[in-house]
Amino acid sequence: MMEGMDETDTRQAIKDTALELLVRHGYRGTSFGDISAALGTTRANIHYHFGNKQTLVDEVLGDYMQETLSGLRAVWSAQGSSFSDQVEAMIAYSRARFSHFNPTGTEGRGWSLISRLRQDADLLGDRGRQMLGHFGVELSALFAEALSAADRRGELAPNVVPADAALLFAVIADNAAPITLAEGGFERLERTYRSLRQMIENRP
Repeated sequence: MMEGMDETDTRQAIKDTALELLVRHGYRGTSFGDISAALGTTRANIHYHFGNKQTLVDEVLGDYMQETLSGLRAVWSAQGSSFSDQVEAMIAYSRARFSHFNPTGTEGRGWSLISRLRQDADLLGDRGRQMLGHFGVELSALFAEALSAADRRGELAPNVVPADAALLFAVIADNAAPITLAEGGFERLERTYRSLRQMIENRP
């Protein structure tokens, strides 16, 4: 354990640091040595708590996916929120995550663990690859429900098929980090969400 921390806090500190490094450097570019150096502890301490790198990465990825899906469900199921409000909340949620790794907005860094680990999927174990695949399924289900609810509220244009609109939103959300790495940065993602909203919402 690290000084002043119990076992639970130590494990969480290791996972928090691993998350930061994995997003920045990927699976290939992150070692127990990197994590221990960032924490000021020993590699043996990290081995004691997680055994091996794959176990640590699987746990970090599982926590990250759960937190992400919980955050998105809160955005898209908020009581009293209109479809337009939800799109703006989605942009704000994504911007907060983007800004954590890109404080000035011009660094051009990746900011999603899921997107980053997909680049290293060949190095992940079965559990890690299954989790990455499951994320897309969960995302599709989330948007299917959100767009169906918007349709029931009369917020989608009459010619819009909710399932088709949900698919488009899921694709954007699943590729949000790569979109911001293209020319235009976060504003490109922002415009993409708002353009889709304008195309499908029912406007008087």
